[in-house]
Amino acid sequence: MLSRIHSCLSNSPVYRATAGLTRKHGRLPVIAATAAAIGVIGATVVASTTPWTQALGSAAHTAAHTAAHTAGTDAPFAPSATHGAAATGGMQLDALRSAATSGSTAVFPAVSKPVQTKPAHHKPATAAAASRDVATASTAVKPAAAVKPAAGAKAAAAAKAAAGAKAATAAKAKAVAHVKAVAHVKARAAVVAKAKAAAAKKAKPYLIYDSVTPSALPTDKAAAVYSNGAYAASASQMAHQKHNVLWIDTNGSNPNANVLDVEPGDATPAGAAAWVQQRLSAHPHDVAIVYTMRSAWGDVQNHVGHLPSWMQHKVRYWIADPTGNPHIVPGSDATQWYWGQSVDITTANPSLTR
Repeated sequence: MLSRIHSCLSNSPVYRATAGLTRKHGRLPVIAATAAAIGVIGATVVASTTPWTQALGSAAHTAAHTAAHTAGTDAPFAPSATHGAAATGGMQLDALRSAATSGSTAVFPAVSKPVQTKPAHHKPATAAAASRDVATASTAVKPAAAVKPAAGAKAAAAAKAAAGAKAATAAKAKAVAHVKAVAHVKARAAVVAKAKAAAAKKAKPYLIYDSVTPSALPTDKAAAVYSNGAYAASASQMAHQKHNVLWIDTNGSNPNANVLDVEPGDATPAGAAAWVQQRLSAHPHDVAIVYTMRSAWGDVQNHVGHLPSWMQHKVRYWIADPTGNPHIVPGSDATQWYWGQSVDITTANPSLTR
């Protein structure tokens, strides 16, 4: 049934005319053409715009004209059925147009309200403008974004350069201070060496007086007395002396004494080595003086030669060679050259007590 109705409608001149209008006017739905052709439009349509009114009027006029023309082809008057249909269609379209003009509202069955959109030609312009805006904004932002990292890198480079310059200055100052310190040490060493040389040059051999009678010794001269044995002296007897007094051990029993007497009746050459070891062990920063005859000196040296080398370097030799003439036996530190009845006299180098 529906297929036959549709076949009849599609052959209708009104339907064809209305369908042609819908192709020219995109806003006129096909359902309107069908409704106009069968004359059954029973509702009103929202038609507030002129294009809808004009489209509906044109559809009615074209449909009527086409029907009349078709009918007039064969006879002066169209068949009553066709004429009635055309007239009815025209009346219905007039009513539809009138409703559209007066602003009445009508709803086509199962037809949605057409959506009005802006002309397509506005979109490209809008999109182009938007693209230009975006491009402009991007162009404006990029330099700022690029400048900031560049400024940061420049500041970092400047800070690094300043730190390097500061470190270089500190290193240079440190090097200068080191050079000054080394120069100061060298200058001080030179001064000390010069002072020692001057003191050694100024220091001359001096005389030492020794006796078994302490009261016979001059008070303003270097003196030597016995610390033990038959002629031992007391500290009170030597209190008046203005110089340091050398204390002599006669038998090797007193390592605190300054000198060991090695001669017949006193300490032996072998005993000399034992005494040196005891004294230097007790007083490692002092020296050990060995007094002996020139004839026994070699034997004493042989026994002392068995001691550690550092002890041998601290041994000083006081040699008895009573010629009556002031002199120092080569290799010795002091030489007793005069034997008197109450006092003996010795010439000594400064090395004797150092």
